[in-house]
Amino acid sequence: MTHLFDTDAIDNMPQRFRANFINSLSGYKSANLIGTCDANRHTNLAIVSSVFHVGANPPLMGMLMRPHSVTRDTLSNIKEQGVYTINAVPVSMFEKAHQTSARYTPQQSEFDHCGFTPCWHGDFTAPFVAESPMRVALRVEDIQRLDANNTELVIGRIEQVWVDNNAVEDDGTVDISQLSLTCVSGLDTYNKVIPIAKMAYAKPDKMPTPIKLFNSDQ
Repeated sequence: MTHLFDTDAIDNMPQRFRANFINSLSGYKSANLIGTCDANRHTNLAIVSSVFHVGANPPLMGMLMRPHSVTRDTLSNIKEQGVYTINAVPVSMFEKAHQTSARYTPQQSEFDHCGFTPCWHGDFTAPFVAESPMRVALRVEDIQRLDANNTELVIGRIEQVWVDNNAVEDDGTVDISQLSLTCVSGLDTYNKVIPIAKMAYAKPDKMPTPIKLFNSDQ
């Protein structure tokens, strides 16, 4: 039976229950490891599921960060250095990726403690995750504090993308199903994604038309 959770019910939920409940409502989200470093090139790695598309021209991606009420090395490094990387999490490494959410000290690199390998491309000064099948380098374009809950919106301009050519389709779409990536639901539930279909551009005088149907058994 469908149940109504109204404002009073949500406000009276226990803290952790409400956090899990509200976080689950937005559905599946990409699992990403954010690579940063400080001025001394001390590396940091943090799992974030709040990454989203902002625009293609210019190429921008957004990311919501928790309030800076306690030390947050990732956000501090981004503000200090102005660059960071977004690295997709392969299914085979979701446990190690989850471990990066533990509260390591600023002197402890999650790369070392969680089993990831930092790599550097050219003169870009933030570390990538060598094990990631899709790696994106970004430079800060804008950072805004949201008055609604004091979270910080980080918008970055894409400078580099590292991905297997075979996963890039003729129309430019990255077929992420080929990359075996993890996604997140709620705060801590990791999932595999099975694609259903790729659809043609929708028009009011045309029936929905699949361009490509995927094997539902994969």
